[in-house]
Amino acid sequence: MPESRRRRRRGSNQPVKGGPTAPKGAAAAAAEAPQVSDDAPRRTADVRTPNPPWFVPVMLGLMVLGLAWIVVWYVTENRYPVPGIGSWNLVAGFAVVLVGFLMTTRWR
Repeated sequence: MPESRRRRRRGSNQPVKGGPTAPKGAAAAAAEAPQVSDDAPRRTADVRTPNPPWFVPVMLGLMVLGLAWIVVWYVTENRYPVPGIGSWNLVAGFAVVLVGFLMTTRWR
């Protein structure tokens, strides 16, 4: 296996004890540091689980529903989807789109 693909051992990129690039006191700190054996269990990266099957349809559905809410509000000249709240229909439509957009940040 080529050198660039070989896994490095822990501590291989630490400065040499007392070497010219080591700062003062590094030799003492390295001597006091506990040694980790290669047999110790290693921490693995956090494995991300995929989203449930309903996630993408709900995400896209919220964005389309919010867009439809805004379009209906403009086309019907402020009479629908909820006539009692007036211009707050625009805020409600953007809020639904925003929730769908925020779901895209959790999509894996």
